[in-house]
Amino acid sequence: MRLTLFRHALAILPCLCLAWAAAADAQPRADAVGGRPTVHLIATGGTIANRAQGRLSVDELVALVPPLDRHATVETEQFANLPSSSITLDQWLALARRINALFRERADLDGIVITSGTDTLEETAYFLNLTVRSDRPVVVVGAMRMPDDAGFDGAANLLHAVRVAAAPVSRGRGVVVVLNSEIHAAREVQKTHAQRLDTFDSGSYGLLGVVDDDRIVYYRRPGRRHTRRTEFDVGTISRLPRVDVVMTYLGAPGDLLLAARDRGAAGLVIAAGGAGSTTPGQDDAIQQLVEGGTVVVIATRTGGGRVPARSRLLKAPADGDGDTAIDWRLHPNRVSAEDLTPVKARILLMLALAVTNDGNEIQRMFGIY
Repeated sequence: MRLTLFRHALAILPCLCLAWAAAADAQPRADAVGGRPTVHLIATGGTIANRAQGRLSVDELVALVPPLDRHATVETEQFANLPSSSITLDQWLALARRINALFRERADLDGIVITSGTDTLEETAYFLNLTVRSDRPVVVVGAMRMPDDAGFDGAANLLHAVRVAAAPVSRGRGVVVVLNSEIHAAREVQKTHAQRLDTFDSGSYGLLGVVDDDRIVYYRRPGRRHTRRTEFDVGTISRLPRVDVVMTYLGAPGDLLLAARDRGAAGLVIAAGGAGSTTPGQDDAIQQLVEGGTVVVIATRTGGGRVPARSRLLKAPADGDGDTAIDWRLHPNRVSAEDLTPVKARILLMLALAVTNDGNEIQRMFGIY
């Protein structure tokens, strides 16, 4: 009889553990003082704060969202107040350092929300995904309509972003983007429409989760390395090297690639056709670049799919009969972007070049981030 009861107890134990975990995920962590989570809001500008008569300060923006204090104690910080296309690389580094410092110094902080313009929001989110060294949530949020527009979406987006940042279930998922009641992974999300509210999309990967009225719901976790496990330390990077993006199109010449190098580009990303095709003119220029020590990353301009690492023809000196020898090896400085979009491949290449010029090592990074 006792053995039977023991077996029944063992059988239901996993169910009880799952129930306890679900209940814990659904409940916000109460801080020691006010019983609410603490979220730090850092404003950088963008449409979400852009009124016709002047930009809103972070405190003016928060005042437009009265329900915020029901979900968290929100602290505010005005980092910048600019269109997202005006943010500089030095400001990116400063922002990542600031976030890391907050997490390092504030054990009571549950999460951080960053407001951004939407034009380069996905780039900022991915940069932070590679440079923030904490499991605690970092949420990047913006708006497609200005505060004076009918149907201003910024208030709901900001409310949802704070809820996501305050939720324990958001921990360990990397930097996320929250708009239109959806949660997207920073690595995968793209802006796909110039005006629509549902512009942010993760393509075939799908969204991470949703923000519903009763709770935050996640369906999966990102599979690539991010945040706490990153090897990139912005505390030791004084500046990001210049990396340019050049597109492949019918008849595209190679001189633009060489000109970018001559003007100071430390690396190049090619937004290539299909799974990595480039024009003959670009092929010749890429060959010159990689043999000269410049790292060239091949991405796809299609918006989906991988560019696999593959062997490329290396031109060798002519043999005794005057024919060009053929050597099918992978040149270490010609790197596959995997499934990263060209603009995100640029971010990873900048960080990679800040620590190494080894093409094989950079390819390893593209394989894991």
